Amino acid sequence: MVSSAERSKRLRELISQGVVMMPGAYNALSAKLIERSGFDAMYLSGAVLANSVGGVPDVGLMTLTEARDHAGHVAKASLLPILMDADTGFGEGPLNMARTITEFEHAGVSAVHIEDQVFPKRCGHLDGKQLISTQEMCEKIAAAAGAKQSKDFVLLARTDARSVDGYDAAVELAHAYLKAGADGIFPEALQTQDEFARFATDVDTILLANMTEFGKTPYLSADEFGDMGYNIVIYPVTLQRYVMKATERALNTIKSERSQRSLVDDMQTRAELYDLLDYDVNVPGK
Repeated sequence: MVSSAERSKRLRELISQGVVMMPGAYNALSAKLIERSGFDAMYLSGAVLANSVGGVPDVGLMTLTEARDHAGHVAKASLLPILMDADTGFGEGPLNMARTITEFEHAGVSAVHIEDQVFPKRCGHLDGKQLISTQEMCEKIAAAAGAKQSKDFVLLARTDARSVDGYDAAVELAHAYLKAGADGIFPEALQTQDEFARFATDVDTILLANMTEFGKTPYLSADEFGDMGYNIVIYPVTLQRYVMKATERALNTIKSERSQRSLVDDMQTRAELYDLLDYDVNVPGK
């Protein structure tokens, strides 16, 4: 297993070379496929953790232990750098935030983003969000920065201020969060390409763009984000959404046709699965 420090160093190298695309893994097997498909890094979404692992909405119901274990399974399955959604720190105050960083680093995570919403948080592309005070968020950031074991571990501060208090508030908070110790900023739910470009000019740092579906952000390519100055583009729930729709269709087919025969051509084969798992059936004990 590649250490968190090694993954963090690699992620810093990737960021220095251009925009980094990070599909969101929903389990360890999908993490293997992300790596096999040629991506350089991956993302672990808090929403996917809640939905796919817990079967619950993304409203802060998952625990640090569940998040850490999920990250650990993915880290053992892949060599890629991992950016993990740390939500609001899995508890109140800076001490819980510091422990979150420690646990995630031990699990093999190489970067996190933490957010400034009031607990229980809401999806970043929903209305009705509330923010904690600037002082409280800065204390959390400082605690997280102090808890890092590797200097290369990437700490991103997410702000949801655009949807709550407007664009200028998001810029102001971003600068406060950088001063508190964040390595970069995740401006959630910017609403136009012009806003993304303007933010990259107003906040000169490592920047993350969230290219989620069905949200407030227009569909932009990774190259478009990169040209504006963004270093990381995440696709947090894309694979989960695609797989769930395909699963729904498969279940409807099985129910209506009383057989899976017509689905076989669209399936991953047994041989393809074993190849992905590096499983040689001819080697005893492997």
